[in-house]
Amino acid sequence: MNTPPLSLPRTSRRLVRGLAVLLFAAPLAVRAQVLPTVVVQPHPVDLTFPAEALVEAVNQATVAAQVSGRVVEVRVDAGQSVRKGELLMRIDAREAAEAAAGATAQLVNARANYERLKNLRQQNFISAAALDKARADFAAAQAASGQAGVGLGHATVTAPIAGVVAQRQTELGEMAAPGKPLLTLYDPAGLRVTASVPQYMLPRMRGVTRAKVEFPELGRWVDATSVALLPVADAATHVSQVRVGLPAEAGGNPGANLLPGSFARVHFVIGRASKFTVPKAAVLRRGEVAAVYVQGADGRLALRQLRLGEEFGGEIEVLAGLAAGERVALDPVKAGIALKAAAPPAHDK
Repeated sequence: MNTPPLSLPRTSRRLVRGLAVLLFAAPLAVRAQVLPTVVVQPHPVDLTFPAEALVEAVNQATVAAQVSGRVVEVRVDAGQSVRKGELLMRIDAREAAEAAAGATAQLVNARANYERLKNLRQQNFISAAALDKARADFAAAQAASGQAGVGLGHATVTAPIAGVVAQRQTELGEMAAPGKPLLTLYDPAGLRVTASVPQYMLPRMRGVTRAKVEFPELGRWVDATSVALLPVADAATHVSQVRVGLPAEAGGNPGANLLPGSFARVHFVIGRASKFTVPKAAVLRRGEVAAVYVQGADGRLALRQLRLGEEFGGEIEVLAGLAAGERVALDPVKAGIALKAAAPPAHDK
């Protein structure tokens, strides 16, 4: 015989459901309490002045041709690491060799002419001016011969520094000429950033020794190792350059992804002040609205809208919405999930 299901009055059903909600919500409240939180208090922070900057290599060299000729061998390409003194390119030295041979022949003739005129001068057959001209021709021939010999040695292009090939400006088979750029090298272990500072900030910048460098595209911050204000201003823009040193691991680490020419932002430390801040990671943003999850004394979470001010590294100033001593959840995503899970289900009418 089938037993009919137990039927309870509506009031009893609501009471049972309410007890179930309380039993279910209790562990959730406990779980909300173990969320990572921080007690917010006013504390001293660095006052900074931000300036846009570019990453550049401390040691960089552009290798240029010193002889004329066709490039007959190319051993490296952009992105390749090279050692100091390593062969990079080879230029056809036939033109340089012909120039050296011609200079040597002129030197032989100039020496012979000088010796001959020197003997004639001793016998008073020529003037002193004629001998002086022969001596000058001989000196010029010596200089030309030496220069031709040096040029012949520059037919092989080697790396002046150890580093990475940033750019190759000449291809195999192209003609090289004295002064034409062939390759650009830089040392990735030594990087710095150069910032542009407007003229009105120069009086405050003269005593600055600390700065923080932000790489927005990478989400990284590093402390500068040095700050050097260059003693000159650009005549067109009226800004001065400030060189900011980076720690060795910033450029030497292969995973750093810092390349010369990359964008950076330098925050020069110009003072200290007490500010009321929260970690940037704790702030939940929805459009123009910013909020944090505040945990009460009973462990319950509540979403609180904030009015924010300036950023100070990984912190952001709170102008309104929080009071000193309140506890803020550091992970807004987990806090939102906990708050939603703790909400009681709708009661039956």
